Amino acid sequence: MHSLAEGALAVLTSATDKVALTNQAASLWRAGGWPVGTLGLAPERPARPQRPLLQSASHMPRRRITRGTAGRIGLLHALAHIELNAIDLAWDMVLRFGQGMPTAFLSDWVHVAEEEALHFALLAARLAELGAAYGDLPAHDGLWEAAQDTANDRLARLAVVPMVLEARGLDVTPQMIQRLAEVEDQASAGILQRIHDDEIGHVAIGLTWFHHEATSRGLTPATAWQEAVRTHFRGAVKPPFNHTSRSRAGFPADWYEALAA
Repeated sequence: MHSLAEGALAVLTSATDKVALTNQAASLWRAGGWPVGTLGLAPERPARPQRPLLQSASHMPRRRITRGTAGRIGLLHALAHIELNAIDLAWDMVLRFGQGMPTAFLSDWVHVAEEEALHFALLAARLAELGAAYGDLPAHDGLWEAAQDTANDRLARLAVVPMVLEARGLDVTPQMIQRLAEVEDQASAGILQRIHDDEIGHVAIGLTWFHHEATSRGLTPATAWQEAVRTHFRGAVKPPFNHTSRSRAGFPADWYEALAA
């Protein structure tokens, strides 16, 4: 890897070494002196390991957290799959949408990629402690479908991935943490708390660059976000909302409450 663009492409085209390659590329970028390279040529889909089997979200079983390990393994496996996708989404943001953007944009998404890689590694290690591994269970492809729907528009990608999908994680993760604590799985609860806290920052980064993109186009950010979500997001923006964590990310409640209404 001789540039940031090559580093991003290396992660996106690797099926098995995304964490190690992310850490290497992020370290090189932080050290300074690494050229940006040629941005813009992102693969249509990232490489994926042979397992897990990908299937429709409608066919995925409901996950119930109990004192037995099966439900917790199911939950952690689903979250690991989300985090693996999130590594690719961050590098795709760099490679697909970084051309012509400030260096701070690139640095922010490299930082996000590095944290997503840490999250995946933590979840994979916890699965191993419970006698399982990533790939053991089926998973769905919904996150990358959302990415494909916004592949040609930086504004739409920023609107949907960090500001809808990751923001939704802020809403639902505290309940998962509470349930894990109730079944005395403090190790898993601690990992989810770390993910939740880091992803407040990811939503904030998405909001910052959405503002930048919208104002550079002469658009009103709140209206532009609502229109982008209506156009490009297939699901619903629905309560209950974690107003405390969303507020910490700087996300104005009137933006998303208007859509929920």
